[in-house]
Amino acid sequence: MKRTKIAKLFDPALVGQEVSVKGWVRTRRGNKHVQFVALNDGSTIRNIQIVFDMAQFTDEQLKSVTTGSSVHVEGILVESMGKGQSYEIQARTLEIYGVADPEKYPLQKKGHTLEFLREIAHLRPRTNTFGAVLRVRSALAFAVHRFFQERGFYYLNTPLITASDCEGAGEMFQVTTLDLNDLPKTEDGKVDFSGDFFGKATALTVSGQLEGELGATALGEIYTFGPTFRAENSNTPRHLAEFWMIEPEMAFYDIHDNMDLAEDFVKYCINYALENCKDDIDFLSEMYDKELIERLRSVVDNSFARITYTEGIELLQNSGHKFEFPVYWGADLQSEHERYLVEHYFKKPVIMTDYPKEIKAFYMKQNADGKTVRGMDVLFPRIGEIIGGSEREENYDKLMARIEELDIPMKDMWWYLDTRRFGTVPHSGFGLGFERLVLFVTGMTNIRDVIPFPRTPKNAEF
Repeated sequence: MKRTKIAKLFDPALVGQEVSVKGWVRTRRGNKHVQFVALNDGSTIRNIQIVFDMAQFTDEQLKSVTTGSSVHVEGILVESMGKGQSYEIQARTLEIYGVADPEKYPLQKKGHTLEFLREIAHLRPRTNTFGAVLRVRSALAFAVHRFFQERGFYYLNTPLITASDCEGAGEMFQVTTLDLNDLPKTEDGKVDFSGDFFGKATALTVSGQLEGELGATALGEIYTFGPTFRAENSNTPRHLAEFWMIEPEMAFYDIHDNMDLAEDFVKYCINYALENCKDDIDFLSEMYDKELIERLRSVVDNSFARITYTEGIELLQNSGHKFEFPVYWGADLQSEHERYLVEHYFKKPVIMTDYPKEIKAFYMKQNADGKTVRGMDVLFPRIGEIIGGSEREENYDKLMARIEELDIPMKDMWWYLDTRRFGTVPHSGFGLGFERLVLFVTGMTNIRDVIPFPRTPKNAEF
């Protein structure tokens, strides 16, 4: 008999039919007459209750049916008379695939802290919480592709191994085949990479943006969606060493087109999750964040506020609020500043533009005032910055002047400058840290809890 996933069992049309289910035991209870097993196969937050009539089964047959064991059951789907479930299966056959010693299996019926579950990240997807988070994550990933594909964007795969550092966006992980116990050196004592695999120093990418711009100036509109790496010693609830980035780049887009796309994009993804992950979001709201659904709806249903950096600084300075970090024109805004504007002043997401050029990357288009650039950050409640982007500087001379002003080594970046030499066009783009989107949609508070296997300082398990 063909297996039916548990998510498909909650259908009145199946009542009275024989079904085949396979999954892992969450709990078992009962007496000498009847035993009840809660079974889950990962397809839904909801368990299906299996009823074993002990007149048809023996204690020996059910002895190994403990929390964590995997089983195959065939039986009749019926409406349940008990509380807590609408349907149940009256078991006819039982096959045990794998046992789980209750003395050793760490996921028992009692609740576990999120900190403890991070230590057993290879098993935590079997819990209700992480099953829900990972299903939401999967749905959001599908929504990302669907959004861009529906709008004629092309999915571009940018390199994970690179010789460029995308304007120093973060410390990089080196990639090498050299013998670390016997490194070749040049005459001036530096590591000689000429004999390395690529013949030069290479590292894991911190961003696919620069290569994305190459794609946009050929295909028009592209997006990347893949892993990026930052070797920063940041032990915070908002940072990972390995995380996923979504980076669209669009030819012929100005800053206003860029803002419109960013707002439409995050609204689309959140709305997709609300429509397709209702059970999981309801569970996470009930268990972790009672205001989650209201907050998600408020983002989808409201237009984002749009202000300049200068206006934001003035609002913060006049707020009367005492901030830990000082507020002044030229300051790189901290999360507390961003969240004040979003959560207390506007009470909805904010898109901030026109930042001082000194605190933004070299490739951002300069405004006529000579002081600010057409940068764009989307600020969310509880998260702070969730998207960062800009209109790019398309003028070769202005871009080179900025590169020289900042003394940026460009010997390996000739290919990037060619986009300004040959048929340059106005273009824009932004980056969204995928885990921050998942963090917002699930209501979790630590970014390590929205990626299956977090990579953080001193932690590369599993």
